[in-house]
Amino acid sequence: MNEAHQYGFTLLEMVCVIALIALMATVSLPFLPQHTSRARLQAYAVETAALLKGDRNAAIGRHAAVAALVDSSSRTIRSGSTAQLLRIPDDVRFDALLPQTCHHRAALSTISFFADGMSCGGTIALARLNTVYEIRVNWLTGRIEIADRSTSRN
Repeated sequence: MNEAHQYGFTLLEMVCVIALIALMATVSLPFLPQHTSRARLQAYAVETAALLKGDRNAAIGRHAAVAALVDSSSRTIRSGSTAQLLRIPDDVRFDALLPQTCHHRAALSTISFFADGMSCGGTIALARLNTVYEIRVNWLTGRIEIADRSTSRN
């Protein structure tokens, strides 16, 4: 009696292997390091500028000073006019150059905006690898701009 031997995998075996790979990927995915991409870093810069512009507009609209709190130790920027809180990831270098005093008072890690739209200014730098974005608040006009200070642009 001749038996024909078939070599290969059955459909059931293939489904089992794919299921095992999917299960291992699901379990290990949260443990893979997540890095901030250039696009995501740019998005953080845009979000920071939008938060500051919102505080400036609130100061003008309310006819009262509004101050955004910049806390580099907790890596956060908190709006002075809303409850909005922006947290910067640990793999992004977060530097702030802020005035020590504003209108003859201690600035206390804030970027302040006044009823006329003016500000005491400040700069927040967000960097990862060769990509650097600076969010600048003009000390006189309160104008907010984003500057790309990257060393290499692709």
